[in-house]
Amino acid sequence: MAKRNNQLLTDLGNRIRMLREQGGFAQEKFAFTIEMDRSFYGMVERGERNISFLNLAKIAKGLGLPLEEVVKGIKS
Repeated sequence: MAKRNNQLLTDLGNRIRMLREQGGFAQEKFAFTIEMDRSFYGMVERGERNISFLNLAKIAKGLGLPLEEVVKGIKS
């Protein structure tokens, strides 16, 4: 179960990174814009942090996307 949870976090982080890059945002500037610590945000993109729903909503808002678009394609 732990291995699957780690894969979910990695998949989510990869998806967030891809969307951020598609939006043309640098990681540090994006983290600053959404008022999130850059090192914490980096850990999210690497799948090292299990973020809260509120932080996920903050990321989606910063990307200008609905939550469902951010998690699209990630299989539980």
